[in-house]
Amino acid sequence: MLKSICPTCWSLARMRKAVAVASLSTSSRKSRYGSTLFEHTQTFSCPKGKRRRAACQTRREYSLGKLPDSVKIVEVGVRDGLQNERKLVPTDIKLDLIHQLVEAGAPVVEATSFVSPKWVPQMGDHMEILQGVQKYKDRNVNFPVLTPNLKGFEAAAAAGAKEVAIFTAASEGFVRKNINCGIKESIERFQTVCDLASEMDILVRGYVSCVVECPYDGHTNPHTVAQVSKDLMDMGCYEVSLGDTIGAGNPGSFSLMLENVLKVVDVNDVAVHCHDTYGQALANILVSLMMGVNVVDSSVAGLGGCPFAKGATGNVATEDVVYMLHGLGIETGLDLDLVVDAGKYISDVLNRPVASRAAKAILAKRERLAAEAVP
Repeated sequence: MLKSICPTCWSLARMRKAVAVASLSTSSRKSRYGSTLFEHTQTFSCPKGKRRRAACQTRREYSLGKLPDSVKIVEVGVRDGLQNERKLVPTDIKLDLIHQLVEAGAPVVEATSFVSPKWVPQMGDHMEILQGVQKYKDRNVNFPVLTPNLKGFEAAAAAGAKEVAIFTAASEGFVRKNINCGIKESIERFQTVCDLASEMDILVRGYVSCVVECPYDGHTNPHTVAQVSKDLMDMGCYEVSLGDTIGAGNPGSFSLMLENVLKVVDVNDVAVHCHDTYGQALANILVSLMMGVNVVDSSVAGLGGCPFAKGATGNVATEDVVYMLHGLGIETGLDLDLVVDAGKYISDVLNRPVASRAAKAILAKRERLAAEAVP
């Protein structure tokens, strides 16, 4: 039996002013991955004497701790956000965007990708971008760059990169579409990169794509996500970022995946990378925070997508994440108004509306206050 009435049913009962009869029947069954789901139906009487039934599902209670005092935001808009743009964005525009993000207080800005321009033309100016951020070397800001293979790593290291990111997926289909090999082979390839990086004192961050669902293989087994994450940590990554690449996750599926990962990877070594295709990104981030995660990837103005994942829309907007975190009393080190300015800047360059809901509201408020101030 459940220890108490489900809050959903209780709220419904209160709405109906149920006062007389309440009976609770509970049955359990196994979900797809073995965690117990409780199904129960509450019968109650409303003041008019009609008997109504409200059915709901309650997942077994997770171990949820308090929210973190601070969260590190990894800004991925310059790389992950712009890589899918068909029209090439000028290098000076990218550097201006980076400058605005640094001034806004971003502790990490993923600057570019050392991938072949044949595959991702937007990242063809990676040498110029990495050279351009050298002026911030005295600032406490990290500029990781994505390196898809050993050749990319060697080029990034020669250009002065201090941190690189490598990537694989928990889906065979996606890995083959992305880097032309299977999961196991991708891990083996990156072992050499991690070994060289260790010798050169270069930090390595690992990405795991398709942690909930894959556009080619469908649902992703959370046990596979956990194993791939552990493999990346074991071979030398200091942090692993769990990517909901097509944004199909919801708090149920995302927390189930995360629960499996946290059995084999320390929570302080885990980041979440959520796309907002189904509007679930903030909810998934909040669940992650409640489970102890304190690193979140986000993209200014909600830029992004994935050139290898059909239908994947933008990353969760940095403005929306920061607005939520600040509302929860969580420190980020970011100035929300300056982040909004950066998002408007790049959105104007791309000739599109700002995608962030928080930014839209803040910009509308600014316009309203400016209009009211006119005599």
